[in-house]
Amino acid sequence: MAILTNIAITVATIAFMEGFSWFIHKYLFHGPLWFIHKTHHQQRHGWFELNDVFSIGFAMLALLLMWAGHQTLDYRFWIGTGISIYGTIYFIFHDWFIHNRFKAFKSSNRYLIGIRRAHKIHHKSTEKNPSEEFGLLVASKKWFK
Repeated sequence: MAILTNIAITVATIAFMEGFSWFIHKYLFHGPLWFIHKTHHQQRHGWFELNDVFSIGFAMLALLLMWAGHQTLDYRFWIGTGISIYGTIYFIFHDWFIHNRFKAFKSSNRYLIGIRRAHKIHHKSTEKNPSEEFGLLVASKKWFK
């Protein structure tokens, strides 16, 4: 039973992270934290951009939670694991597939193409506003046609 609970906590955390990421992307990254996030909407010069500090922050939070719960493998460990899995999904989808940081990931999958379209629309503007489509894994149906 404990293994099912741990899996449920991990999966719920991944789902929560999609909603939480959408919220902070829309209201914080395109709000008071725009001075950092705008580097992601500009042409990148080099491998890293200032916006990567957000990923480092989430990784630190995940590691802290996993460390805090590692002795008993309590809920903190599994929440940290869920954040880490979401971070891995983010890296694969966003950095590798959508932004082609490695230029090796192509797909004709309808879902992946829709997500890529939605993200390209998000980056259509290099300004704080207007902007749309703030999610990573979930986007409006109109991009999947």
